Amino acid sequence: MLGEKVGSLQATVTVKTLSAKNSRPVFEVSAQGAGSLGSGEVNFMATYSAEVQADGSLYGECPNAGVVMAQDGIGTFRATGAGAFTEDGGSTFRGVVYFHSEAPSLAGLNGKAVVYDWDVDANMNATWELWEWN
Repeated sequence: MLGEKVGSLQATVTVKTLSAKNSRPVFEVSAQGAGSLGSGEVNFMATYSAEVQADGSLYGECPNAGVVMAQDGIGTFRATGAGAFTEDGGSTFRGVVYFHSEAPSLAGLNGKAVVYDWDVDANMNATWELWEWN
């Protein structure tokens, strides 16, 4: 069950292609942005891979390649998600992210599964909405 909303961030992304797997495209996506997370404002950056599946859907994974910077410290995150391309040329993912931080403003996210919506439009602008999963 969805719990309290714990974050709302905006970002810009860049995409490059990687070597295909089983003749299906793989993309490397880098994101950089800012917004609210935990009990404060943050900047963040991350790199994740998005693999096209046999049915055309996407599988995304950020293997501990996310960094969150708050005024009172820094944190890291890892995430996975299932997604799809959108009709307007963007993409959308739903998944789970796990944070780790010693920063007081982010420490409340430690040890929790946080679910998210990650939406990227055709202009490479993204929104990241996050909720605690109870």
